[in-house]
Amino acid sequence: MRILLLPTILISFALWLMPAVAYEIEQHKLFPASAGGEGLRIISNSDSDIFSPLIEAFQRKYPTVSVDYTVVSSTELMRAVYEENAAFDIAISSAMDLQVKLANDGYTRPHNSEFSELLPDWARWRNHVFAFTQEPASVVYSKSAFEGLEIPTSRQSLISILRNNGSRFKNKVGTYDIRQSGLGFLFATQDARNSDTFWRLNEVMGSLNAKLYCCSADMISGITTGELAVAYNVLGSYAQARAAKDPNIGILALEDFTTLMLRSAIIPTTAENPDIAGAFIDHLITASWSEEGADYYPYPKLNRERASQRLSLRTIRLGPGLLVYLDNLKRSQFLQEWQNAIIQP
Repeated sequence: MRILLLPTILISFALWLMPAVAYEIEQHKLFPASAGGEGLRIISNSDSDIFSPLIEAFQRKYPTVSVDYTVVSSTELMRAVYEENAAFDIAISSAMDLQVKLANDGYTRPHNSEFSELLPDWARWRNHVFAFTQEPASVVYSKSAFEGLEIPTSRQSLISILRNNGSRFKNKVGTYDIRQSGLGFLFATQDARNSDTFWRLNEVMGSLNAKLYCCSADMISGITTGELAVAYNVLGSYAQARAAKDPNIGILALEDFTTLMLRSAIIPTTAENPDIAGAFIDHLITASWSEEGADYYPYPKLNRERASQRLSLRTIRLGPGLLVYLDNLKRSQFLQEWQNAIIQP
């Protein structure tokens, strides 16, 4: 449940938030240091349960560093850093385009180290934005809901199955509300670039009265409870974690293309402890890039060959190309076309 910070409750957060914030917080967790020392304040759109092992591993290296971890949506993270100038040392987000915009518009500090130099050009931008995961946008489905049906292997076959079984899938399809979700908007624009099939799929989902969600976790929960039969563009790392616990959750392996998102970290200009922030970014890179593996690392690692040899894997590259759809006019036009397809009378 999201909590909107209003002036009446700001007193309890005064030590770790700026005095007049308006962004919505989903989770907050403090990781105390084992001994007195400096603090690291992180704002992120990664659930604390998933991210905690990375923080705890960092504190084993730096036992005097406490970590204050705040979870928000990618859109709220942008609001906190871009509009509120909130004093966080690190901002971590799956919305690559918004991270690049923060760097491009002068809201980030540079970081250079022997570890940051490990990253290839497509996973680092101007020594300001640093990728540390490579996560697929997945289609998640309920195995019981697809009983007796052929399992789709492409977006076109998914379209055919949904269209030909309308009564089964009516009110049972979910996807991001890209008006609210920064990651959802990123996935949608990348899909549209890769194939016109994206628009036909949205029209079919719209005809089935698709349900719109803020985040992957809610969509996966919808599959678990039976509210949904299929969810489009769910974060693969979240889906894999839930599928390991729920045998009814399936993940489609689409042959036409799979978008790979890079979760990234930046150091805002408002950082009060930029040196510790740099050490934490190096920690993230090391965990992701380590050949021997890190048992505390919860995400799909960066691939040294970008996306292996599978041509269907499309890694989104960090860089100014991500800013195209953040132009007000282009964004407005894209959202209008998306609404026309997905929201039908």
